[in-house]
Amino acid sequence: MEVLLKELTIPETQEIQEMAVEIGPGENGFVNGLFTASNEDFSKKIARYYDMARSIQLEPQLVPQTIYWLYIDGRPVGYGKLRHYLNEKLSHHGGHIGYVIRPSCRNKGYGKIMLREILKKAKALKIESLLLTCDENNAASRNIIEANHGVLEGIKDGVCKYWIHGENHL
Repeated sequence: MEVLLKELTIPETQEIQEMAVEIGPGENGFVNGLFTASNEDFSKKIARYYDMARSIQLEPQLVPQTIYWLYIDGRPVGYGKLRHYLNEKLSHHGGHIGYVIRPSCRNKGYGKIMLREILKKAKALKIESLLLTCDENNAASRNIIEANHGVLEGIKDGVCKYWIHGENHL
């Protein structure tokens, strides 16, 4: 199996847009900001995310985040967001990392691979401790986080807060 975690670039391919459409608007707390039916809207959103990673025209309530596509054997199977630091809102829900696998590729271990690869990127950015959150009833995401050395801090209002510390980055 060939694994590639690729940073978002401009322009992006049709297969990335098709994946975003398959994922839908979001679920279990993950917001798919790339879900759109229009090619023009998709291109604008890609450009906006590209700028966000570089802190270009970043709105005050947002933080820099880098988008990564996970490819397995040349096919995009999901994507993840790595937030470079937390603000007040993200420290309660959202955390440093969010990820999603397209429905047709779930239950194959790709979520664990995605998080493992994003943790490597976080280490390169010198983020020592990472907060990850997920819905309490999202067993799949909890398993993914725990398999990558996530330590449960607690559960509040149906949201699990996990920490992964530097010594557990790959």
